[in-house]
Amino acid sequence: MRPTTLAELDQARQRCQKLVSRRALVSAAAAVVPIPGVDVSTDVAILLQLIPAINEEFGLSPAQINALSPELQKIVIVGGANFGVGLLGKIITPQLVIQVLQRIGVKKLAGKYATKYIPIVGSVIASTISYAVLRKVGNQHINECYALAKRLIEADSTALTTL
Repeated sequence: MRPTTLAELDQARQRCQKLVSRRALVSAAAAVVPIPGVDVSTDVAILLQLIPAINEEFGLSPAQINALSPELQKIVIVGGANFGVGLLGKIITPQLVIQVLQRIGVKKLAGKYATKYIPIVGSVIASTISYAVLRKVGNQHINECYALAKRLIEADSTALTTL
């Protein structure tokens, strides 16, 4: 259900931030495994679940957007096009997640893969980078969803006051 007040919106953001932090810890744990590729596939799998959960929490899943009035759908389409992560209201695919990871954390990800080959210390560094990248992607998506959901709440309240 889409948040309809700023208090509900703030609660949704807090729930999502906790979810992102927990999933980032899982990502960090996977990055400790010294097998190349395990961490990347884990990050992709986590984001394939995390992004739709965040969208749902803010009322911005594809089904929820389709249920909006045409005026509110326009706000979502126009507003969502201007964001960096760009995963609002979309069907999330592994290719889309990989593109986002590459766009947001290219330098960090390159460093993460290079450090995997340094015993012990490399795993710790890779784990830290993995945690930071996943949190960055997740929190940026939360901020984008929050801003867009806030615009929807404001548009709803404006429509009610003009009646």
